[in-house]
Amino acid sequence: RPPEEEEEAEVGWQEKLFSQFEVDLYQNESACQTPLDRQYWEEILKLEKAGGRKNCRIFTYTDHDRFTNLEEHCQKVTDSEHEVPSYLAERMANVRRRRQDCRPAEASSLKSKIITWEPSDEFIKNNHVINTPVQTMYIMGDLGPYGKLGRREYEHVLCTIKVDDNGVITVKPDFIGTKGAYQIEVDREKREVWKYTIENASIQMQPEEEEREQRVFRDLYGRYKEYLNGLVGSEFEMTLPGTLRLFVNGEIVSAQGYEYDNLYVHFFVELPNQWSSPAFQQLSGVTQTCATKALGWENVAYFSYPFTLEMFFAQGAESEESLPQWPVLYFEVLSLDFWQRYRVEGYGSLVLPASPGLHNLTISTWRPVELGTVAELRRFFIGGSPELEDITYVRTPSTFKGERLSRFGFRTETTGSVTFRLYCLQQSKAFLETSVKRQRMQSVLDRLGGFSQQSSVYSVLEAFQRARRRMQEARESLPQDLISTSASAV
Repeated sequence: RPPEEEEEAEVGWQEKLFSQFEVDLYQNESACQTPLDRQYWEEILKLEKAGGRKNCRIFTYTDHDRFTNLEEHCQKVTDSEHEVPSYLAERMANVRRRRQDCRPAEASSLKSKIITWEPSDEFIKNNHVINTPVQTMYIMGDLGPYGKLGRREYEHVLCTIKVDDNGVITVKPDFIGTKGAYQIEVDREKREVWKYTIENASIQMQPEEEEREQRVFRDLYGRYKEYLNGLVGSEFEMTLPGTLRLFVNGEIVSAQGYEYDNLYVHFFVELPNQWSSPAFQQLSGVTQTCATKALGWENVAYFSYPFTLEMFFAQGAESEESLPQWPVLYFEVLSLDFWQRYRVEGYGSLVLPASPGLHNLTISTWRPVELGTVAELRRFFIGGSPELEDITYVRTPSTFKGERLSRFGFRTETTGSVTFRLYCLQQSKAFLETSVKRQRMQSVLDRLGGFSQQSSVYSVLEAFQRARRRMQEARESLPQDLISTSASAV
């Protein structure tokens, strides 16, 4: 472009720069129909007396101009030339999201009216559309031929700036930064390409003003913290350093796949060493008796039985090198018939989750069985069945002190499963610590969480041992000549 075609302008927020079209229009007082038009007419007269406007191609439309209304009303959703606005687009276009004057009398009367029996059209529009007050400003460019400025068809939007009530400033397109200049192509006798850049020319905040702003923010955050403390109250207990507080809001959701109807669940929680609970805390419970309903191929009993657990872990000197144990929930499922005969349907256990959040767990169960038909006849006609004297025998009994626990000859059969939903919350001062101290205290939580990893390793080793035993049994059942032949071939 030749130098006379280049132009640079610094524009403030809602600053009005007149275009050639507006200068020609408002020079006539007869063209002024609104108070805003008369104000523009007076400003243009002052500009003419002062020597004319300094801008040539760059001008602006502020929030109060007609262009702002028309631009938002005529915006297209797609780039199709034959686009027909939808019902929703028409309704949205009819509601200008602008700053509205609030009238206290009307506001108080609206709050007292729960139902508006005769709503107006404006009331319906404002209550069915998200009405966020926004102020808009357009920076325009007149890209007409040199010497023929002031024609509306050559006006192009260079930048749109919007500020909402929350103080969010939206600039579209963005400030140029490290990117290249924006381009606008104009098709006339000769194809013209106009380039322009947008830069933030705001004055940088002085250190004194920045410090004053920081003081205001600190004061605001301090008052908000006091407000939150007032909501929490003084009864909120903090844990001691080196301790962990565990809350579990649990639910026994359902039991499925059992032989008999009218099921109920008895459960209790075993606390390992270094764990404790408040005196008022109940660590056991019994659900209601629930009839089953057919769901697909299984009969399901929906308990929806809630329970709450609160426990504390205190790290001792003897537990620093050893791996802490996590609380275990033991449960047994029983059935009750019309003659008040009960039967044990299954035993199970679950380790309370080591991570906070929501956990949905489905635990399979088993029950002891006796060989022979007589035991099943006794179970059917009389009720009762073999039971565990110590329910912790489901895992490693709490009274067991040896190195190996033998269950040789103990016969069981798989029964159904129970579904639990657990919401876990952990509280510890270690979460508040920072830098090195936080890393040192975090080791407690790492070792606690490591229990779940250790249990998964144990389960993999147990599965490997079972597979190895099955391979040995299969090898022993094969004929010796086949084994010797395969060994010599190898």
